[in-house]
Amino acid sequence: MSQDGRGGTRTTGSHGGTAARLLARIAVLAAVGSLVVLVLAIGDGGLVVVLAGLLGLVVCAAGVWWFLAHRGAVRLIGALVAVAAPVGVLVLFAHDGLWRTALVLVLCWALALACARAALRRARPRRKTRSFPAPRPQRAFLIMNPKSGGGKVGRFGLVDRAEALGARVTVLDPAAPADVAALAREAVARGADLLGVAGGDGTQALVAAVAAEHDLPFLVISAGTRNHFAMDLGLDRSDPARCLDALTDGEELRIDLGEVGGRPFVNTVSFGVYADVVQRPEYRDDKAGTALTLMPDLLVGEGVRRLDARIDDTTLTSQQALLISNNAYTSPDVLSGGGRRPSLDDGELGVLGIRVEGAAEAADLAVRGSQSTGLTVTTARRVEVTSSTTGDTGRDDSGTSGSASTPGADASGTDASGTDEIPVAVDGEALRMTTPVVCTLRPGALRVLVPRDRPGVVVPAPRVDWRRLFDLAFGRPVPSLQGQDS
Repeated sequence: MSQDGRGGTRTTGSHGGTAARLLARIAVLAAVGSLVVLVLAIGDGGLVVVLAGLLGLVVCAAGVWWFLAHRGAVRLIGALVAVAAPVGVLVLFAHDGLWRTALVLVLCWALALACARAALRRARPRRKTRSFPAPRPQRAFLIMNPKSGGGKVGRFGLVDRAEALGARVTVLDPAAPADVAALAREAVARGADLLGVAGGDGTQALVAAVAAEHDLPFLVISAGTRNHFAMDLGLDRSDPARCLDALTDGEELRIDLGEVGGRPFVNTVSFGVYADVVQRPEYRDDKAGTALTLMPDLLVGEGVRRLDARIDDTTLTSQQALLISNNAYTSPDVLSGGGRRPSLDDGELGVLGIRVEGAAEAADLAVRGSQSTGLTVTTARRVEVTSSTTGDTGRDDSGTSGSASTPGADASGTDASGTDEIPVAVDGEALRMTTPVVCTLRPGALRVLVPRDRPGVVVPAPRVDWRRLFDLAFGRPVPSLQGQDS
Protein backbone atom coordinates (compact mmCIF):
# COMPACT_ATOMS: atom_id res chain seq x y z
CA MET A 1 0.00 0.00 0.00
CA SER A 2 1.44 3.39 -0.94
CA GLN A 3 0.45 7.03 -1.16
CA ASP A 4 -0.44 8.41 -4.59
CA GLY A 5 0.57 12.03 -4.03
CA ARG A 6 -3.01 13.33 -3.78
CA GLY A 7 -3.74 12.03 -0.33
CA GLY A 8 -5.38 8.84 -1.57
CA THR A 9 -4.07 5.31 -1.54
CA ARG A 10 -3.45 2.69 -4.14
CA THR A 11 -3.09 -1.06 -3.86
CA THR A 12 -0.10 -2.62 -5.66
CA GLY A 13 0.45 -5.71 -3.57
CA SER A 14 1.89 -8.92 -4.98
CA HIS A 15 -1.43 -10.79 -4.61
CA GLY A 16 -3.24 -8.15 -6.69
CA GLY A 17 -0.44 -8.20 -9.29
CA THR A 18 -0.53 -12.00 -9.54
CA ALA A 19 -4.29 -12.08 -9.99
CA ALA A 20 -4.09 -9.31 -12.61
CA ARG A 21 -1.49 -11.22 -14.61
CA LEU A 22 -3.53 -14.43 -14.45
CA LEU A 23 -6.64 -12.65 -15.68
CA ALA A 24 -4.64 -10.93 -18.42
CA ARG A 25 -3.32 -14.30 -19.63
CA ILE A 26 -6.82 -15.77 -19.66
CA ALA A 27 -8.01 -12.75 -21.68
CA VAL A 28 -5.20 -13.20 -24.20
CA LEU A 29 -5.85 -16.94 -24.46
CA ALA A 30 -9.57 -16.34 -25.00
CA ALA A 31 -8.84 -13.77 -27.71
CA VAL A 32 -6.39 -16.16 -29.39
CA GLY A 33 -8.97 -18.94 -29.00
CA SER A 34 -11.52 -16.90 -30.92
CA LEU A 35 -9.01 -16.46 -33.75
CA VAL A 36 -8.23 -20.20 -33.75
CA VAL A 37 -11.94 -21.03 -33.93
CA LEU A 38 -12.30 -18.58 -36.81
CA VAL A 39 -9.36 -20.08 -38.73
CA LEU A 40 -10.55 -23.66 -38.18
CA ALA A 41 -14.06 -22.75 -39.25
CA ILE A 42 -13.12 -20.81 -42.38
CA GLY A 43 -14.03 -23.75 -44.58
CA ASP A 44 -17.30 -24.21 -42.73
CA GLY A 45 -18.40 -20.59 -42.95
CA GLY A 46 -16.35 -18.99 -40.20
CA LEU A 47 -15.51 -16.02 -42.41
CA VAL A 48 -19.18 -15.68 -43.28
CA VAL A 49 -19.98 -15.39 -39.57
CA VAL A 50 -17.61 -12.44 -39.13
CA LEU A 51 -18.54 -10.66 -42.35
CA ALA A 52 -22.28 -11.15 -41.78
CA GLY A 53 -21.97 -9.88 -38.22
CA LEU A 54 -20.10 -6.74 -39.32
CA LEU A 55 -22.48 -6.13 -42.20
CA GLY A 56 -25.46 -6.54 -39.88
CA LEU A 57 -23.97 -4.00 -37.47
CA VAL A 58 -23.29 -1.50 -40.27
CA VAL A 59 -26.77 -1.84 -41.78
CA CYS A 60 -28.42 -1.59 -38.36
CA ALA A 61 -26.49 1.61 -37.58
CA ALA A 62 -27.51 3.09 -40.94
CA GLY A 63 -31.13 2.22 -40.21
CA VAL A 64 -30.95 3.92 -36.82
CA TRP A 65 -29.55 7.05 -38.49
CA TRP A 66 -32.37 7.13 -41.07
CA PHE A 67 -34.88 6.65 -38.25
CA LEU A 68 -33.47 9.56 -36.22
CA ALA A 69 -32.60 12.01 -39.00
CA HIS A 70 -35.70 11.73 -41.20
CA ARG A 71 -39.47 11.69 -41.07
CA GLY A 72 -42.26 9.90 -42.88
CA ALA A 73 -41.46 6.95 -45.13
CA VAL A 74 -37.69 7.22 -44.65
CA ARG A 75 -38.09 7.00 -40.88
CA LEU A 76 -40.31 3.94 -41.25
CA ILE A 77 -37.79 2.30 -43.58
CA GLY A 78 -35.01 3.11 -41.14
CA ALA A 79 -36.87 1.44 -38.28
CA LEU A 80 -37.51 -1.66 -40.39
CA VAL A 81 -33.87 -1.84 -41.48
CA ALA A 82 -32.59 -1.39 -37.93
CA VAL A 83 -34.72 -4.31 -36.75
CA ALA A 84 -34.36 -6.49 -39.84
CA ALA A 85 -30.54 -6.37 -39.97
CA PRO A 86 -29.81 -8.27 -36.73
CA VAL A 87 -32.79 -10.57 -37.29
CA GLY A 88 -31.50 -11.38 -40.78
CA VAL A 89 -28.05 -12.22 -39.42
CA LEU A 90 -29.56 -14.62 -36.88
CA VAL A 91 -31.72 -16.26 -39.54
CA LEU A 92 -28.66 -16.70 -41.76
CA PHE A 93 -26.70 -18.33 -38.94
CA ALA A 94 -29.58 -20.70 -38.15
CA HIS A 95 -30.34 -21.58 -41.77
CA ASP A 96 -26.72 -22.32 -42.75
CA GLY A 97 -25.86 -24.08 -39.49
CA LEU A 98 -23.40 -21.37 -38.49
CA TRP A 99 -24.94 -20.63 -35.11
CA ARG A 100 -22.55 -22.90 -33.21
CA THR A 101 -19.50 -21.17 -34.67
CA ALA A 102 -21.05 -17.77 -33.98
CA LEU A 103 -21.91 -18.77 -30.41
CA VAL A 104 -18.37 -20.01 -29.69
CA LEU A 105 -16.85 -16.82 -31.13
CA VAL A 106 -19.17 -14.64 -29.07
CA LEU A 107 -18.45 -16.58 -25.87
CA CYS A 108 -14.67 -16.49 -26.43
CA TRP A 109 -14.70 -12.77 -27.12
CA ALA A 110 -17.00 -12.05 -24.17
CA LEU A 111 -14.65 -14.00 -21.88
CA ALA A 112 -11.66 -12.12 -23.30
CA LEU A 113 -13.24 -8.72 -22.66
CA ALA A 114 -14.48 -9.61 -19.17
CA CYS A 115 -11.07 -10.92 -18.08
CA ALA A 116 -9.28 -8.01 -19.76
CA ARG A 117 -11.32 -5.43 -17.85
CA ALA A 118 -10.91 -7.35 -14.59
CA ALA A 119 -7.13 -7.57 -15.12
CA LEU A 120 -6.73 -3.88 -15.91
CA ARG A 121 -9.00 -2.96 -13.00
CA ARG A 122 -6.77 -4.90 -10.61
CA ALA A 123 -3.56 -3.58 -12.17
CA ARG A 124 -4.50 0.10 -12.16
CA PRO A 125 -3.82 2.16 -9.03
CA ARG A 126 -6.88 2.07 -6.80
CA ARG A 127 -6.79 5.64 -5.63
CA LYS A 128 -9.40 6.33 -3.03
CA THR A 129 -10.47 9.92 -2.60
CA ARG A 130 -8.96 11.07 0.63
CA SER A 131 -11.46 11.27 3.46
CA PHE A 132 -11.24 13.38 6.58
CA PRO A 133 -12.78 12.89 10.02
CA ALA A 134 -15.92 14.98 10.27
CA PRO A 135 -17.47 16.31 13.47
CA ARG A 136 -21.20 15.92 13.84
CA PRO A 137 -22.94 19.07 12.54
CA GLN A 138 -24.90 20.97 15.15
CA ARG A 139 -26.98 23.27 12.95
CA ALA A 140 -27.56 21.36 9.71
CA PHE A 141 -29.89 22.98 7.19
CA LEU A 142 -31.55 20.83 4.54
CA ILE A 143 -33.68 21.76 1.53
CA MET A 144 -36.09 19.09 0.29
CA ASN A 145 -38.11 19.00 -2.90
CA PRO A 146 -41.21 16.83 -2.37
CA LYS A 147 -41.69 16.27 -6.13
CA SER A 148 -38.19 14.98 -6.87
CA GLY A 149 -37.86 11.34 -7.81
CA GLY A 150 -41.62 10.86 -7.92
CA GLY A 151 -42.09 11.85 -4.29
CA LYS A 152 -39.15 10.14 -2.56
CA VAL A 153 -39.08 12.76 0.21
CA GLY A 154 -42.47 11.68 1.45
CA ARG A 155 -42.15 8.00 0.56
CA PHE A 156 -39.01 7.58 2.66
CA GLY A 157 -40.07 9.95 5.46
CA LEU A 158 -36.97 12.08 4.96
CA VAL A 159 -38.29 15.18 6.72
CA ASP A 160 -39.12 13.38 9.96
CA ARG A 161 -35.86 11.42 9.93
CA ALA A 162 -33.76 14.51 9.34
CA GLU A 163 -35.51 16.52 12.04
CA ALA A 164 -35.09 13.61 14.47
CA LEU A 165 -31.34 13.93 13.88
CA GLY A 166 -31.41 17.63 14.73
CA ALA A 167 -31.48 19.14 11.23
CA ARG A 168 -33.62 22.09 10.25
CA VAL A 169 -35.60 21.27 7.09
CA THR A 170 -37.22 23.53 4.54
CA VAL A 171 -39.67 21.78 2.21
CA LEU A 172 -40.12 23.52 -1.13
CA ASP A 173 -43.59 24.39 -2.38
CA PRO A 174 -44.03 22.88 -5.87
CA ALA A 175 -46.56 25.60 -6.71
CA ALA A 176 -44.16 28.44 -5.85
CA PRO A 177 -40.65 28.17 -7.35
CA ALA A 178 -38.04 29.15 -4.79
CA ASP A 179 -34.53 30.56 -5.02
CA VAL A 180 -32.72 27.70 -3.32
CA ALA A 181 -29.37 29.54 -3.35
CA ALA A 182 -30.99 32.45 -1.48
CA LEU A 183 -32.50 30.03 1.05
CA ALA A 184 -29.07 28.50 1.60
CA ARG A 185 -27.38 31.90 2.07
CA GLU A 186 -30.07 32.91 4.54
CA ALA A 187 -29.42 29.70 6.49
CA VAL A 188 -25.69 30.43 6.56
CA ALA A 189 -26.39 33.92 7.89
CA ARG A 190 -28.40 32.29 10.70
CA GLY A 191 -25.46 30.08 11.66
CA ALA A 192 -25.94 26.85 9.69
CA ASP A 193 -22.82 24.67 9.79
CA LEU A 194 -23.93 22.28 7.01
CA LEU A 195 -26.05 22.65 3.88
CA GLY A 196 -27.81 19.75 2.18
CA VAL A 197 -30.35 18.97 -0.52
CA ALA A 198 -32.84 16.19 -1.18
CA GLY A 199 -33.64 16.82 -4.81
CA GLY A 200 -32.36 16.80 -8.36
CA ASP A 201 -28.76 17.39 -9.38
CA GLY A 202 -29.52 20.90 -10.66
CA THR A 203 -30.73 21.95 -7.20
CA GLN A 204 -27.81 20.10 -5.62
CA ALA A 205 -25.36 22.19 -7.66
CA LEU A 206 -26.88 25.55 -6.71
CA VAL A 207 -26.74 24.84 -2.98
CA ALA A 208 -23.33 23.16 -3.28
CA ALA A 209 -21.95 26.40 -4.71
CA VAL A 210 -23.15 28.29 -1.62
CA ALA A 211 -21.56 25.67 0.63
CA ALA A 212 -18.27 25.98 -1.29
CA GLU A 213 -18.46 29.78 -1.10
CA HIS A 214 -18.64 29.64 2.70
CA ASP A 215 -16.39 26.57 3.08
CA LEU A 216 -19.17 24.55 4.69
CA PRO A 217 -19.76 20.79 4.32
CA PHE A 218 -22.47 19.76 1.89
CA LEU A 219 -24.82 16.78 2.24
CA VAL A 220 -26.19 14.95 -0.81
CA ILE A 221 -29.48 13.07 -0.31
CA SER A 222 -30.31 10.82 -3.25
CA ALA A 223 -33.95 11.82 -3.65
CA GLY A 224 -33.76 12.81 -7.33
CA THR A 225 -34.73 10.77 -10.37
CA ARG A 226 -31.35 9.60 -11.67
CA ASN A 227 -29.02 10.79 -8.91
CA HIS A 228 -25.84 10.73 -11.01
CA PHE A 229 -23.98 12.82 -8.46
CA ALA A 230 -25.01 10.53 -5.61
CA MET A 231 -24.07 7.48 -7.67
CA ASP A 232 -20.53 8.72 -8.28
CA LEU A 233 -20.18 9.51 -4.59
CA GLY A 234 -21.07 5.88 -3.84
CA LEU A 235 -24.30 6.72 -2.02
CA ASP A 236 -27.27 4.37 -1.79
CA ARG A 237 -29.70 5.49 -4.51
CA SER A 238 -32.36 2.92 -3.59
CA ASP A 239 -32.75 4.25 -0.04
CA PRO A 240 -32.07 8.00 0.27
CA ALA A 241 -32.65 7.82 4.03
CA ARG A 242 -29.26 6.12 4.37
CA CYS A 243 -27.62 9.35 3.19
CA LEU A 244 -28.75 10.93 6.47
CA ASP A 245 -26.40 8.58 8.34
CA ALA A 246 -23.69 11.09 7.48
CA LEU A 247 -25.17 13.43 10.11
CA THR A 248 -24.19 11.03 12.89
CA ASP A 249 -21.44 8.86 11.40
CA GLY A 250 -19.91 10.67 8.49
CA GLU A 251 -16.63 11.49 6.82
CA GLU A 252 -15.69 14.35 4.55
CA LEU A 253 -14.48 14.28 0.94
CA ARG A 254 -12.90 17.15 -0.98
CA ILE A 255 -14.14 17.13 -4.56
CA ASP A 256 -14.16 19.41 -7.59
CA LEU A 257 -16.98 21.77 -8.55
CA GLY A 258 -17.67 22.68 -12.17
CA GLU A 259 -18.61 26.13 -13.40
CA VAL A 260 -20.22 27.14 -16.70
CA GLY A 261 -20.88 30.76 -17.50
CA GLY A 262 -20.74 31.57 -13.79
CA ARG A 263 -23.22 28.83 -12.85
CA PRO A 264 -22.10 25.77 -10.85
CA PHE A 265 -22.57 22.18 -11.98
CA VAL A 266 -21.82 18.84 -10.32
CA ASN A 267 -22.35 16.46 -13.25
CA THR A 268 -22.54 17.59 -16.86
CA VAL A 269 -23.11 20.51 -19.20
CA SER A 270 -24.61 19.65 -22.60
CA PHE A 271 -24.56 21.71 -25.78
CA GLY A 272 -26.14 20.95 -29.13
CA VAL A 273 -28.79 18.35 -29.85
CA TYR A 274 -29.68 17.34 -26.29
CA ALA A 275 -29.63 20.93 -25.05
CA ASP A 276 -32.00 21.96 -27.86
CA VAL A 277 -34.42 19.14 -27.06
CA VAL A 278 -34.68 19.83 -23.32
CA GLN A 279 -35.66 23.45 -24.05
CA ARG A 280 -39.10 22.28 -25.14
CA PRO A 281 -41.75 22.46 -22.38
CA GLU A 282 -43.28 19.14 -23.48
CA TYR A 283 -39.96 17.32 -23.03
CA ARG A 284 -40.62 16.65 -19.33
CA ASP A 285 -43.85 14.78 -20.08
CA ASP A 286 -42.82 13.09 -23.34
CA LYS A 287 -39.05 12.77 -23.63
CA ALA A 288 -38.92 10.20 -26.43
CA GLY A 289 -41.69 11.77 -28.50
CA THR A 290 -40.21 15.27 -28.25
CA ALA A 291 -36.74 14.04 -29.18
CA LEU A 292 -38.00 12.13 -32.23
CA THR A 293 -40.02 15.14 -33.40
CA LEU A 294 -37.08 17.52 -33.23
CA MET A 295 -34.19 15.23 -34.19
CA PRO A 296 -34.44 15.55 -38.02
CA ASP A 297 -34.24 19.34 -37.86
CA LEU A 298 -31.39 19.25 -35.34
CA LEU A 299 -29.31 16.71 -37.28
CA VAL A 300 -29.78 17.53 -40.96
CA GLY A 301 -32.26 20.41 -41.18
CA GLU A 302 -31.48 23.70 -42.89
CA GLY A 303 -29.77 26.30 -40.74
CA VAL A 304 -28.92 23.84 -38.00
CA ARG A 305 -26.56 25.00 -35.32
CA ARG A 306 -23.09 23.53 -35.06
CA LEU A 307 -20.67 24.06 -32.23
CA ASP A 308 -17.01 24.99 -32.09
CA ALA A 309 -14.97 24.47 -28.95
CA ARG A 310 -11.57 25.54 -27.73
CA ILE A 311 -10.39 22.68 -25.52
CA ASP A 312 -7.31 24.02 -23.73
CA ASP A 313 -5.03 24.52 -26.78
CA THR A 314 -7.00 22.31 -29.19
CA THR A 315 -9.85 23.36 -31.49
CA LEU A 316 -12.88 21.17 -32.17
CA THR A 317 -15.14 22.34 -35.00
CA SER A 318 -18.68 21.81 -36.28
CA GLN A 319 -19.87 19.46 -33.55
CA GLN A 320 -23.50 18.40 -33.29
CA ALA A 321 -23.27 17.77 -29.55
CA LEU A 322 -20.79 18.49 -26.78
CA LEU A 323 -20.88 17.09 -23.27
CA ILE A 324 -18.61 18.60 -20.62
CA SER A 325 -18.43 16.76 -17.31
CA ASN A 326 -17.11 17.51 -13.85
CA ASN A 327 -14.25 14.95 -14.11
CA ALA A 328 -14.17 12.37 -16.87
CA TYR A 329 -16.49 9.41 -17.35
CA THR A 330 -14.96 6.01 -17.99
CA SER A 331 -16.78 5.55 -21.31
CA PRO A 332 -19.14 7.32 -23.75
CA ASP A 333 -21.99 5.28 -22.20
CA VAL A 334 -22.89 8.51 -20.41
CA LEU A 335 -24.73 9.49 -23.62
CA SER A 336 -27.31 6.79 -22.97
CA GLY A 337 -27.57 7.50 -19.27
CA GLY A 338 -24.90 5.05 -18.22
CA GLY A 339 -21.24 5.51 -17.43
CA ARG A 340 -19.56 6.47 -14.19
CA ARG A 341 -16.83 8.79 -13.05
CA PRO A 342 -14.15 6.84 -11.18
CA SER A 343 -13.23 9.96 -9.21
CA LEU A 344 -14.45 13.48 -8.61
CA ASP A 345 -11.16 15.07 -7.61
CA ASP A 346 -8.87 14.71 -10.63
CA GLY A 347 -9.08 18.44 -11.37
CA GLU A 348 -10.03 17.99 -15.05
CA LEU A 349 -13.14 18.35 -17.16
CA GLY A 350 -14.26 15.40 -19.25
CA VAL A 351 -15.01 16.34 -22.87
CA LEU A 352 -17.08 14.33 -25.33
CA GLY A 353 -17.90 15.64 -28.82
CA ILE A 354 -20.06 14.06 -31.52
CA ARG A 355 -20.23 14.80 -35.23
CA VAL A 356 -22.20 12.34 -37.38
CA GLU A 357 -23.47 13.74 -40.69
CA GLY A 358 -24.80 10.64 -42.42
CA ALA A 359 -25.47 6.91 -42.40
CA ALA A 360 -21.86 6.06 -43.31
CA GLU A 361 -20.50 7.99 -40.34
CA ALA A 362 -23.13 6.43 -38.06
CA ALA A 363 -21.94 2.99 -39.21
CA ASP A 364 -18.32 3.98 -38.61
CA LEU A 365 -19.21 5.05 -35.07
CA ALA A 366 -21.03 1.75 -34.44
CA VAL A 367 -18.08 -0.34 -35.64
CA ARG A 368 -15.11 1.65 -34.34
CA GLY A 369 -16.61 3.20 -31.22
CA SER A 370 -14.26 5.64 -29.50
CA GLN A 371 -11.78 5.28 -32.40
CA SER A 372 -14.29 6.75 -34.83
CA THR A 373 -13.58 10.18 -36.31
CA GLY A 374 -17.12 11.15 -35.35
CA LEU A 375 -16.41 10.85 -31.62
CA THR A 376 -13.95 12.90 -29.60
CA VAL A 377 -13.14 11.87 -26.04
CA THR A 378 -10.60 13.88 -24.05
CA THR A 379 -10.02 15.93 -20.89
CA ALA A 380 -9.27 19.60 -20.34
CA ARG A 381 -8.85 22.34 -17.76
CA ARG A 382 -10.88 24.86 -19.71
CA VAL A 383 -13.41 24.59 -22.53
CA GLU A 384 -14.79 27.54 -24.49
CA VAL A 385 -17.86 26.85 -26.64
CA THR A 386 -19.15 29.00 -29.49
CA SER A 387 -21.79 28.52 -32.19
CA SER A 388 -20.42 28.03 -35.70
CA THR A 389 -23.82 28.41 -37.37
CA THR A 390 -26.75 30.58 -36.34
CA GLY A 391 -30.18 29.81 -37.67
CA ASP A 392 -33.54 28.44 -36.71
CA THR A 393 -32.94 25.33 -34.65
CA GLY A 394 -35.32 22.71 -33.42
CA ARG A 395 -38.26 23.66 -35.65
CA ASP A 396 -41.13 21.22 -35.84
CA ASP A 397 -43.21 20.61 -38.94
CA SER A 398 -45.30 23.69 -38.32
CA GLY A 399 -42.19 25.88 -38.31
CA THR A 400 -42.38 26.68 -34.62
CA SER A 401 -39.06 27.20 -32.94
CA GLY A 402 -38.03 24.33 -30.70
CA SER A 403 -35.86 26.40 -28.38
CA ALA A 404 -37.00 28.20 -25.30
CA SER A 405 -36.94 31.91 -25.90
CA THR A 406 -35.19 34.57 -23.92
CA PRO A 407 -36.54 38.12 -23.54
CA GLY A 408 -34.96 40.20 -26.29
CA ALA A 409 -33.85 37.18 -28.32
CA ASP A 410 -35.14 36.22 -31.76
CA ALA A 411 -35.79 32.70 -33.02
CA SER A 412 -32.17 32.19 -34.03
CA GLY A 413 -30.96 32.79 -30.49
CA THR A 414 -29.53 36.25 -31.18
CA ASP A 415 -30.67 38.98 -28.83
CA ALA A 416 -31.40 42.59 -29.71
CA SER A 417 -27.77 43.60 -29.22
CA GLY A 418 -26.57 41.03 -31.76
CA THR A 419 -25.11 38.72 -29.11
CA ASP A 420 -25.41 35.02 -29.91
CA GLU A 421 -27.13 32.80 -27.35
CA ILE A 422 -27.17 29.01 -27.40
CA PRO A 423 -29.21 26.43 -25.50
CA VAL A 424 -27.34 24.79 -22.63
CA ALA A 425 -28.45 21.93 -20.36
CA VAL A 426 -26.76 22.26 -16.97
CA ASP A 427 -27.26 19.13 -14.85
CA GLY A 428 -30.43 18.54 -16.88
CA GLU A 429 -31.76 22.10 -16.44
CA ALA A 430 -32.65 23.96 -19.66
CA LEU A 431 -30.91 27.34 -19.94
CA ARG A 432 -29.65 29.76 -22.58
CA MET A 433 -26.20 31.36 -22.33
CA THR A 434 -24.36 34.01 -24.28
CA THR A 435 -21.38 32.81 -26.30
CA PRO A 436 -18.59 32.19 -25.77
CA VAL A 437 -19.66 29.85 -22.96
CA VAL A 438 -16.69 28.98 -20.75
CA CYS A 439 -16.52 25.79 -18.68
CA THR A 440 -13.93 25.52 -15.90
CA LEU A 441 -13.34 23.52 -12.75
CA ARG A 442 -12.63 24.55 -9.18
CA PRO A 443 -10.43 21.72 -7.85
CA GLY A 444 -11.24 20.59 -4.32
CA ALA A 445 -13.70 23.44 -3.81
CA LEU A 446 -16.51 21.36 -2.33
CA ARG A 447 -16.54 19.61 1.04
CA VAL A 448 -19.02 16.72 0.85
CA LEU A 449 -20.19 14.94 3.98
CA VAL A 450 -20.92 11.28 3.24
CA PRO A 451 -21.74 8.23 5.39
CA ARG A 452 -18.82 5.97 6.21
CA ASP A 453 -20.82 3.07 4.83
CA ARG A 454 -21.39 3.74 1.12
CA PRO A 455 -22.57 0.62 -0.73
CA GLY A 456 -22.29 2.25 -4.15
CA VAL A 457 -18.51 2.69 -4.13
CA VAL A 458 -17.12 0.61 -6.99
CA VAL A 459 -14.10 0.63 -9.27
CA PRO A 460 -15.49 1.18 -12.79
CA ALA A 461 -14.19 -1.08 -15.54
CA PRO A 462 -11.36 0.64 -17.45
CA ARG A 463 -11.14 0.91 -21.22
CA VAL A 464 -9.58 -2.23 -22.69
CA ASP A 465 -6.04 -1.46 -23.86
CA TRP A 466 -4.68 -4.60 -25.52
CA ARG A 467 -1.09 -3.30 -25.60
CA ARG A 468 -1.07 -2.82 -21.85
CA LEU A 469 -2.84 -6.14 -21.43
CA PHE A 470 -0.11 -8.01 -23.36
CA ASP A 471 2.55 -6.24 -21.26
CA LEU A 472 0.77 -7.34 -18.11
CA ALA A 473 0.22 -10.92 -19.31
CA PHE A 474 3.81 -11.55 -20.36
CA GLY A 475 5.61 -9.95 -17.45
CA ARG A 476 6.94 -6.76 -19.00
CA PRO A 477 6.82 -3.55 -16.93
CA VAL A 478 3.28 -2.21 -16.73
CA PRO A 479 2.83 1.56 -16.10
CA SER A 480 -0.14 1.00 -13.79
CA LEU A 481 1.90 -1.34 -11.60
CA GLN A 482 4.58 1.30 -11.29
CA GLY A 483 2.22 3.73 -9.59
CA GLN A 484 0.95 5.64 -12.62
CA ASP A 485 -2.73 6.21 -13.01
CA SER A 486 -4.33 4.82 -16.15
